Amino acid sequence: MSELIKGALVASHIRHQVRKEVAALRARGVQPCLAVCMVGDNPASRIYVRRKQQACAAVGITSVRMDLPESASTELVVSLIHRWNADPAVHGILVQLPLPQHIDRQAVLNAIDPAKDVDCVGATNLGLLMHEAPRFLPCTPAGIIELFHHYHISTRGRHVVVVSRSLTVGQPLAALLTRDHQHGNATVTICHEHTRGIERLCQSADIVITAVGRPTEFRLRGYMVKRGAVVIDVGISRVDRRVIGDVDFDEVAEKASFITPVPGGVGPCTVAMLVKNTAAAARAQARARGGELIPLWWVSGEGA
Repeated sequence: MSELIKGALVASHIRHQVRKEVAALRARGVQPCLAVCMVGDNPASRIYVRRKQQACAAVGITSVRMDLPESASTELVVSLIHRWNADPAVHGILVQLPLPQHIDRQAVLNAIDPAKDVDCVGATNLGLLMHEAPRFLPCTPAGIIELFHHYHISTRGRHVVVVSRSLTVGQPLAALLTRDHQHGNATVTICHEHTRGIERLCQSADIVITAVGRPTEFRLRGYMVKRGAVVIDVGISRVDRRVIGDVDFDEVAEKASFITPVPGGVGPCTVAMLVKNTAAAARAQARARGGELIPLWWVSGEGA
C-alpha cells in the first residue's frame, strides 16, 4: 500500500512561512494585495476563487475581486488589468481560468505586468522560466516540487511521465524537472491526446503526473503504473456530485510508493504557492521602489 501525500499538511507549512513574511512586510508599512478577476459564472471557478481569497486572508494578504459578466469583451478585461498594473497598492494579479471562449486568452494574460504575474501565466514570465531565470514559479508545478521536497522524493535520473502539455502545468513542470537542480535532473516525457502508447509510457515511469481533468478521455488505472512508482494527480473533475481526479485511486494505491489524493493533494499546495508568490512580489516591489532590486521568486532551500 502506498504512502499518502498530504498536500494540506505541506500547504500549512508554506502558509506558516508566508504569514511570517507578510507580518514583516506589514511592520514596514507594506500591505500585500492580490487582485483577482473572474469572468462569467462558472460554479467551479467561484469555489476556487473563494479558496484563494480565504488563503490570502489566512496569511494577512488583502484580496480584491472583480467579477465581470460572461459577455465581457477582451478589451474590458485588459482595461481592468491595466488599471491594476498601475495601482501600487496591488502586488499580484490573477485572472481565473478558464475564460469564456470569445475572449482572447493570450491577450488577457500577457496584459498582466510581469512583476505582478504571480501565477506565471504570461509569455514574459514563462519565457524567463524556460531560460532558468524565473521571476515566479508557476503555482501548480511549484506546489508539486514542494511535495517532492517535503516527502524526500528524488527526481534525479528518474523517468517522469507528465500527462499534460498545458502552459499552466505540463510544459512548465517539465522545465522545472529537467533543470540542473536538487528537485530536477529528471528525464521527462510529455504525453497528450495524440501520444501513441501512453499506457506503455506510464508503465515505464518512475513518477507519473497527470493533469487532464477529463475522466471520459483519460483514466490512470492500476495496470498502467509499475510497482513503486510515485503518482501525482493534478486532474480534478465532478462526476455525479463527486470530486475525482485522473487516477483510479484504489487500484493505483495498491502499487504506488507515494500517491496524492483528490481532493487534498496538489490543490492546497497550488493555492499556498499563490500566496507565497504574492508575498514575494510585494517584497520585491517595495524594495525596487526603494532602489534595491531582488529576485521575485523563492522556494524551499532557495532565496530568502
